[in-house]
Amino acid sequence: MSDMPSDQAELLAELGRLFGAHFDRSMDDAVIVRSPGRMNLLGEHTDYNGGFVLPIAIDRATLVVAAPAKRQVRVWSSARNEQDIFEPWDLRRDSQRLWANYVRAVVWALQAPFVQIQGADVLLAGNLPLGSGVSSSASLEVGVALAFLHLTGRDLPLRDLALLCQRAENEFVGVQCGIMDQFAVALSVPGHALLLDCLSLQTKAVPLAGDAPVFFICDTSKERTLAASAYNKRRAECESAARHFGQETLRGVTAEMLETRGDELDKVVYRRCRHVLAENARVLEAVDLMKQGDWVRFGELLQASHASLRDDYEVSCDELNIMCDLAMEHPGCLGARMVGAGFGGCAMAAVSREAVSGFAENVGEAYQARTGLQPMIFAVQAAGGAAIISH
Repeated sequence: MSDMPSDQAELLAELGRLFGAHFDRSMDDAVIVRSPGRMNLLGEHTDYNGGFVLPIAIDRATLVVAAPAKRQVRVWSSARNEQDIFEPWDLRRDSQRLWANYVRAVVWALQAPFVQIQGADVLLAGNLPLGSGVSSSASLEVGVALAFLHLTGRDLPLRDLALLCQRAENEFVGVQCGIMDQFAVALSVPGHALLLDCLSLQTKAVPLAGDAPVFFICDTSKERTLAASAYNKRRAECESAARHFGQETLRGVTAEMLETRGDELDKVVYRRCRHVLAENARVLEAVDLMKQGDWVRFGELLQASHASLRDDYEVSCDELNIMCDLAMEHPGCLGARMVGAGFGGCAMAAVSREAVSGFAENVGEAYQARTGLQPMIFAVQAAGGAAIISH
């Protein structure tokens, strides 16, 4: 998405200009929602195993401007320079513009039990990179849902809103995502990470205490071509292992159970289990470390997580490994690991504040020299969840 002004008055003026240019109307009766992206600090491939995750919402966001209209929903995406038009009572998937399905999905999910949407003009803008592992889809869903709820005069607890958006993505878009992204986008607290128990759906805000590092998102520019098939295979392997131990998910399998009966499993499946159990333990340890401000040990957990994802879960790739290795060569980098589904996409790094200067430039140049790919590396801060900023 295009860069947007950080000053509130300038931001509103720019959004007004864009909204007027595309819909030939003012924003006088519009609602504006800021909906952040997210970055997962620890807890990779644990969500669908009933485990723990530890994301933060980030200070880059989707901005949704929505005003009531008659009969049709018109959506303009500034990032894609495309428009989608549909009637809210005749919702079908768009096979050409896949991004449009996320908006349609939210309208579909809201209407079934909840509200009657007549029409709206909707502008999507902001500075959240698309396809960079920062959950632009969940950001869009939660932002659009908040905007439409306001237009219809209805309210919904943020937890329920996140679940509704997950259902929209699962059942309308057809992507079987977990709940982490929507919960992080909706429920995060500024300056905190969000501990989410993916089994009970209980959450806890975890302060980033002490001299917290700066977190960097490091997009490898390597497409995740194998991620979907590998994800399905890993999920099936974990489900079969859980059944072997008589459990619904690997959450019910203890380290002692794996140690005493692990030789009954296929060696590959055993390694998958070992990653999930160890990653859950790393998340819980990280929560205590972050409260205490022990960021050196936290960085070691990031390193251990990457090694486990690379060797036991086998979802890394050369580009992700190179990015993490180069990040660790930068003085003051406490830890780095791949994030997300794997086989491309993003890594993240935690860098001491006094060592931030030159990190993105030096790592980016070295990565491009090694791989021939142009990365995108940028710093993020722990932000708050989605909210209405003007109405």
